[in-house]
Amino acid sequence: MDADKPLLPKASTGVAGLDAVLGGGLARKRLHLLEGSPGTGKTTIALQFLIAGAAAGEVGIYVSLAETEEELRDGARSHGWKLDEKIEVFELVPPESALDPDQQQSLLYSSDLELGETVKRIFECIERLKPQRVVIDSLSEIRLLAQSSLRYRRQILALKHYFAQHQSTVIMLDDLTTETTDRAVHSIAHSVLHLDQLAPIYGGERRRLRVVKCRGQPFRSGYHDAIIGTGGFQVFPRLVAAEHRKSMTPTLVRSGVDPMDALLGGGISSGSSTLLIGPAGTGKSLLVLQFLAESVRRGEPAALFVFDEELGLLLNRAKGVGVDLIGMRDAGKLFIEQMDAAELSPGEFSHRVRALIEREGIRIAAIDSLNGYQASMPEEQHLTLHLHELLQFLNRQGVATFLTIAQHGMVGDMKQTIDVTYLADNVIMLRYFEALGRVRRAISVMKKRTGAHEDTIREFRISERGIMLGEPLREFQGVLRGVPTYVGQSAPLMDHS
Repeated sequence: MDADKPLLPKASTGVAGLDAVLGGGLARKRLHLLEGSPGTGKTTIALQFLIAGAAAGEVGIYVSLAETEEELRDGARSHGWKLDEKIEVFELVPPESALDPDQQQSLLYSSDLELGETVKRIFECIERLKPQRVVIDSLSEIRLLAQSSLRYRRQILALKHYFAQHQSTVIMLDDLTTETTDRAVHSIAHSVLHLDQLAPIYGGERRRLRVVKCRGQPFRSGYHDAIIGTGGFQVFPRLVAAEHRKSMTPTLVRSGVDPMDALLGGGISSGSSTLLIGPAGTGKSLLVLQFLAESVRRGEPAALFVFDEELGLLLNRAKGVGVDLIGMRDAGKLFIEQMDAAELSPGEFSHRVRALIEREGIRIAAIDSLNGYQASMPEEQHLTLHLHELLQFLNRQGVATFLTIAQHGMVGDMKQTIDVTYLADNVIMLRYFEALGRVRRAISVMKKRTGAHEDTIREFRISERGIMLGEPLREFQGVLRGVPTYVGQSAPLMDHS
């Protein structure tokens, strides 16, 4: 093949994310296979494919061997679509003789007549309309009529050559309901798209898509999360951070609390990720909010993705310590999104983060918390891979990212369900300790890749005036074991009166 010859022109599928996965859409004048179990979204994608063609002035036809025209139009209406005059639904119903016991064939196999009649009627419709886009639903019916694998393959080849002569772009649907899986069409089709539907133990169903093959054009391999909602099928292409490299000059991101910035060696570098780790209630979320508020005060937009806490409670709690999240949000400087871990897939979350970062020019972002993010991942072992790509993307966009994770327990040997400390550029640890009859909080910086930081432990306090840090606690030990103990007599503890 001539290396200078351009790739085949593309036909949009009508699904923006799927077009991105395919590098622009499906190759025109070719036959494509869309397979998946019932309920995975094949019909929805097929209708979007025809609607996209109609919007471009192309005639389309939906050849249905399984659903009635009324069912298809009702399905389209449920998404707010109307199938216009450029889209014809051709419903192929069994011949009336097939339902009449007095007309059953005795000398010839009825399947021979039914398959030939079915294909003939399809050809007649194509000759009449001359469509640029064709959907055939479904191959299972043709496979049953063919009765043998050889005859089925020959029939699909005949259809392929016929459509090629008419220069139609064809999608064939396969619901994979036959007892034996026949892969004959995989070798015949120009591209094969596979849809999956997964049912976690709790929460909504998860959908995903994979391009099995696609001849003569690059595509994004692997699984891509997807959803079906009012408005159609949506695909969220797998995030590849290496494709989003941007040259940025690092700057220091400060909290606005001088002792906190001193503990961090002046602040945190933009384009880095910071993990705040500690038991529940130590102030991880409020410390993150302090960084966000300071960013907004400097005139830089910020984003907060909340998994665990109900948004109304968070807004009121922040206001109680002097952080006006409502005012920042209403001013268009802080973007807050509530995430439902039971309904959200990691791919959709990455897509929403990326879209907001690129659209609003976000400079600082926070995910609160990774415990909730983990709950959205039914296959826990892949969480770090998703998170790695997301953090790499944010770093390359020059975004300072904050993550919180709550450890199990309150004191003693505390652990978290997943260890992501190696992914973060900075790690801030918060702990409880007891002194002079009070439960107090301690904060320390355990890791910072981009410069020096204090190796001291400071008392950390939250009040209606905001966040305060005390002097370094030099007469305590055991903070790293999770049980800081006061061993001196003159440590400068903060006044709680």
